[in-house]
Amino acid sequence: MREIYNYFKTIFFALKSLWTGMKVTGAYFFKPWKIVTQQYPENREKLQMFERTKGELVMPHNEKNEHQCTGCGICEMNCPNGTIIVKTVINETPDGKKKKALDKYIYNLGMCTFCGLCVKTCPSDAIVFSNKFEHAVFNKNKLVKTLNKEGSTLKKRAE
Repeated sequence: MREIYNYFKTIFFALKSLWTGMKVTGAYFFKPWKIVTQQYPENREKLQMFERTKGELVMPHNEKNEHQCTGCGICEMNCPNGTIIVKTVINETPDGKKKKALDKYIYNLGMCTFCGLCVKTCPSDAIVFSNKFEHAVFNKNKLVKTLNKEGSTLKKRAE
């Protein structure tokens, strides 16, 4: 007797969930102004992405070609799959001190999971996610990018 009860109970809940789904679908079918689907790629010119969209990692530079990355490597350590490689050089200052400087900041977009751990843990806020999301390429080597621009230097801190 218990098996028959459970059988009909399962059928009842299946029909109830089917009815709930059909109500949602019917609401969008009969009220087309509620549609939120964007017709991409036809609307590329007026397409607006949300600010929180994680599209691609970038390193902002100012007009003097300066960035904020100190080359500490914390983003590289926190990346779960080795997407980021931070290459540094040791420079000697005029007063004889040795100072680490960023040589290359290599980012492999094809391996990135867009978890955001690199951005969250960067102590100098040197990297951010942009809204650029179109990354289709025929050659995956084009997804490996150097984020620091050629000839860029560390931004001087106001003291």
